[in-house]
Amino acid sequence: MGKKKTGSRGLRKVDLERTVIEFFQGNPGVIYPLKALCKQLHLRTSGAKLLLVDVLEGLLMDDFIKEQPRGYYVLNMPSQVMTGTFHRKANGKNTFEPEDGGEPILVAERNSLHAMDGDTVQVTLLARRKHHVREAAVTDILKRSDKTFVGTLQVQKGYAYLLTEDRTLANDIFIPKENLKKGKTGDKAVVRIVEWPERAKNPIGKVVDILGTTGENNAEMHAILAEYGLPYTYPSAVEKAADKLTPGITDEEVARRIDMRDVLTFTIDPADAKDFDDALSIRELKKGLWEVGVHIADVSHYVKEGSIIDREAYKRATSVYLVDRTVPMLPERLCNYICSLRPDEDKLTYSVIFHMNEKAEVKFWQLAHTVIRSNRRFAYEEAQEILEQTNSPLPAPPLGEGHIATENTSTCTCSERKDSENEALPKRGSGEEAVASALHTLNNMAKHLRERRFAAGAVDFDRCEVRFNIDDDGHPTGVYFKTAQDANKLIEEFMLLANRTVAESIGKVPKNQKAKVFPYRIHENPDPEKLLNLANFVTKFGHKLKATGSRQEISRSINRLLSDVKGKREQNVIEMITLRAMMKAKYSTYNCGHYGLAFDFYTHFTSPIRRYPDLMVHRLLTRYAEGGRSVGQLKYEEYCEHCSDMEQTAAQAERASIKYKQVEYMSDHLGETFQGTISGVTEFGIYVEIDENKCEGMIPLRDLEGDYYDFDEKNYCLRGRRYHHQYNLGDSVKVQVARADLYRKQLDLKLIMPD
Repeated sequence: MGKKKTGSRGLRKVDLERTVIEFFQGNPGVIYPLKALCKQLHLRTSGAKLLLVDVLEGLLMDDFIKEQPRGYYVLNMPSQVMTGTFHRKANGKNTFEPEDGGEPILVAERNSLHAMDGDTVQVTLLARRKHHVREAAVTDILKRSDKTFVGTLQVQKGYAYLLTEDRTLANDIFIPKENLKKGKTGDKAVVRIVEWPERAKNPIGKVVDILGTTGENNAEMHAILAEYGLPYTYPSAVEKAADKLTPGITDEEVARRIDMRDVLTFTIDPADAKDFDDALSIRELKKGLWEVGVHIADVSHYVKEGSIIDREAYKRATSVYLVDRTVPMLPERLCNYICSLRPDEDKLTYSVIFHMNEKAEVKFWQLAHTVIRSNRRFAYEEAQEILEQTNSPLPAPPLGEGHIATENTSTCTCSERKDSENEALPKRGSGEEAVASALHTLNNMAKHLRERRFAAGAVDFDRCEVRFNIDDDGHPTGVYFKTAQDANKLIEEFMLLANRTVAESIGKVPKNQKAKVFPYRIHENPDPEKLLNLANFVTKFGHKLKATGSRQEISRSINRLLSDVKGKREQNVIEMITLRAMMKAKYSTYNCGHYGLAFDFYTHFTSPIRRYPDLMVHRLLTRYAEGGRSVGQLKYEEYCEHCSDMEQTAAQAERASIKYKQVEYMSDHLGETFQGTISGVTEFGIYVEIDENKCEGMIPLRDLEGDYYDFDEKNYCLRGRRYHHQYNLGDSVKVQVARADLYRKQLDLKLIMPD
């Protein structure tokens, strides 16, 4: 600290710093706001107060004091010895996370004691060097994590190595012969580290499982799952428990529910789906008033909290969708048979039943346990074909005899309704004409819902999905793209309506009342700095974005931008950068609304077969409808954090499987040239997305000839020092497929310079 004079009557910074240090040392544990500090230290002039702020910032940097909360200062009295979790990083800048919270602390590799990612460790804080971050050294490994490593075995006479692409390990894993589990050279294996002696160069491991031969499709897909710590088999004990379950649709169970088996009902799902967890029903109550049922598989009826099936479902938290397979959250007997809303089978459901007019305005709704019978199973393509046959609804099927229609403008959240009035409602229509009429009516309602949602400020991220044609051996033979059409949007809008409605039923409470604990699906507002960077970036393409203002103004500006770029060369790049400016949606018991959907309250209710949070929501809705007390918030927040983490892990595995299939597909096109668009710029090269198939590869910096290039991170470009040529995000380039490395999931491209 320098001896800096100020205009505050000769007060020097070094003297004030000494006074502040002595003051905090004399008052340990006392938290002072800035105003109180000024008073205690007799600092009255604005210059002296500004100097105090400067001193406090320096002491914060040195960890002498800490803010608790922001603007309040207290002496920092950390223990020199701490316990917590070790996080290994690929760049060697490992971190220690204290068990009682607090900021992560750097652990250099030389001070790591060979700790592995996720290990519980004890550390000693090191003396802090001036102008350097706080560091710690691992002194003891208290508990090894369950982390495993995936790679290819290389077997020698008396030992083996696992060659792995895990970047957190600088060395391969040594495996003694007795730990090899009959693995052979070239086998894909899962290995757990059992020991890493302090002076040993390589960790010592033990084979947990042999996945198959490297390059074989099942082995590679299982390897991707194992790499992310996701299960690739189902425990036999859980499957046996599921095999003992029966549908249980007895007369007594039906009597406890609303019987909607005579209402026209259908499902719309992907063509290859087997787990149908949602269905729609519709019937006309009177001219211009419709009853629409959103029926969700009642998984909570079969999967009891704390059971062996429930514990496994919670552990997985979500189904995982790889390119060629689904890894389900629930055992197959449950997800594909008992709970799946298959056509012409009686099914137990949990339903949100709406009375709506033709503009999709809700006049009445209720939440109820029901029993349904789906008339028809549609693939999205089949439903879309019907919707495209005519743009307006066909004549409605006739009302049944003795029909009684009432319109109630109140909202109902009861979980049960006896079926006295239901007996007088019309029987379900039959035949293709009735089904087509129902689809068109629902589609028109969905368009009204969608229009209102975007008027309220929802953001329209409507990106196409890359899919592969796969042969019997799992090899990709072609690429195609899926975009959302009216049939997809129809289902989406009614699922969104149901999710929002049940969230509001719990979260919206009168003033001075506390809402009961509930898992919400939240999406925080975008980071303002990222929005400003996005606004600056899109100007390079002649577009504008409003980065400040109200939520509605910003979201409308984003929608205009996304609409303007459709069909243009920069579309994919701008959509990608815009997505990066958004926060990630997650689960939490602390509701802050959903920015992307423009909902103040939102949850996940509609997919309990494949998402654990939906199962939690079903159980809590039933509990609260029966008058149960609120559950513990800390416990359920922990559940939400786990489900959010597993969702992100599953998404990473899904992307890895797509990347693998892209590289595998392009391995059949080595030496061929394609037109592409620069989709990423880094200090080590440029990424190019091939226009015709969306496969992405990289041109290393070393292969860019004719100049030395500097990376301009702010402007997303590489710029030549001598000739000033630039490679920018969104530039169109011609490339040749140079190399397809399946082991690293890496596609190398070569830039073809124009003639």
